[in-house]
Amino acid sequence: MLEDHRNPASASAVLEESDPRAIVLADRYRPVYHFTSPSGWLNDPNGVSQWNGEYHLFYQYNPYSADHRLIHWGHAVSTDLVRWSDRPIALTPSEGPDEEGCWSGVLVEDRGRPVIVYSGHAHGRQTACLAYGDATLTTWTKEGGNPVIEPPQGVALTAFRDHCVWRENGVWRQLIGSGIRGEGGTAFLYESEDLVSWRLIGPLAIGEAAALPDTDPLWTGTMWECVDFFRLGADGTTGAPDSASDDEHVLLFSAWDDDRTMHPLAAIGRYAGDRFAIDRYQRLDLGGRHAYAPQTFADESGRRVLWSWMQEARGGAAQRAAGWSGAMALPRVLTIDDIGVIRQEPVPELEAARGERLTWRREQGAVASAGDQIEFDLDASVPAGSAVTIEMLSTPDGTEKTVAVVRREADGELTLTVDRARSSLGEDLDTSMHSGAVPAEHDHVRVRGFLDRSSLEIFVDGIALTTRVYPTRADAVGIRVQAGGGAALARIDGWRVLGQEQEVRLSGAAGSEEDGHDR
Repeated sequence: MLEDHRNPASASAVLEESDPRAIVLADRYRPVYHFTSPSGWLNDPNGVSQWNGEYHLFYQYNPYSADHRLIHWGHAVSTDLVRWSDRPIALTPSEGPDEEGCWSGVLVEDRGRPVIVYSGHAHGRQTACLAYGDATLTTWTKEGGNPVIEPPQGVALTAFRDHCVWRENGVWRQLIGSGIRGEGGTAFLYESEDLVSWRLIGPLAIGEAAALPDTDPLWTGTMWECVDFFRLGADGTTGAPDSASDDEHVLLFSAWDDDRTMHPLAAIGRYAGDRFAIDRYQRLDLGGRHAYAPQTFADESGRRVLWSWMQEARGGAAQRAAGWSGAMALPRVLTIDDIGVIRQEPVPELEAARGERLTWRREQGAVASAGDQIEFDLDASVPAGSAVTIEMLSTPDGTEKTVAVVRREADGELTLTVDRARSSLGEDLDTSMHSGAVPAEHDHVRVRGFLDRSSLEIFVDGIALTTRVYPTRADAVGIRVQAGGGAALARIDGWRVLGQEQEVRLSGAAGSEEDGHDR
């Protein structure tokens, strides 16, 4: 909830006096090759896109403190998805429908003009708003008639926010995430000729909140946040929704319930007319809320690229003391295979961040190395009844360690588990276990891992698990891989990953295009 109504100008002065960058850079848990805001709070990726060859990442941002309040739109650009340069803040709360926050949204092009569609937050409610950009996407002017969409009347809603906008059959279509009390999450479908005047068509689809308990990882929640809708073909093609197409469509959303951010899900099915018939749901990330609020775009090469928010797993007091909160998961390429499973891998451009190769040593039937800012990549044979165990961020005595297990059950099901129970000796931490199935049709598996201080991302045959861990000891840097029960390690490689954040960042609420700094 929004708690801070300070004037942005006076808050900026406080920011300068406290030198938040020095505090931020001193925190041992801050990732160094993942995107983070200069300081303060970061959450949802917004307006992700490629514009004239340059990648743009807008994001939910509070530059004044590591709290979710007074949300702005931060902005960074890149030519390679690895090194990022700050741009001036794009949207700042102002008197009117967004005076308490410029919440999540998207970037579209309307006859050559960049337009942001976002949720204005004021007085406990959200409405749809617009802002128009210049050719460089640096200066933004809000639509004088904001808001352009109010919540529908006569429906008991759980919430109403977040947008997906596309062009179809010569008109604009828009989804806004919501939920209907007593039924479940939904996305309301609208149509417009000009992005300003919108007509409500109705719910695109409605979930069944009562179908599963809220502890089930496939529970669809009472509200669908951060809706994203697109075509994704097994032949690698992707594009905007098209109700005349026979292609399978994917609706991404984050299951939400009464201020609880639960987990991201993918609904896969057929889009025809004004409705989306959901055939099946899939967990988008086995780490649940630690890869929340996903948003995708089709880049100029035709890839479907996904961003998501890595939530923290330490308490609010620790986040505020560190001066920052939240990071982006690594950008990933989404595909769907010939059995209808969505898979994802980090974009190959990230290989440019690799440094020296890791040295591996034999150690009591295992292979071992060290590092907390690394990438590893292995192939293994995992037949029924066997497993590969990967201990990471471990101390020599095993007091602290995070353990991932890739296991093939007797019935042939492949699972991935990450146990955080001994990941830290610290307090006020979420150390719950993550686990889930990995659809696989053969014994051979590929496992990729990315450790960046407090962040951990593991990909097993393209099924992702993202989480956060906070070891306290300086020697919690060990990594050990062991195959057991008939499993066999065929190949292992690894690299140090070079830090991408520069010490000088653009963190104020105002600036010019030249104020950006590489990160």
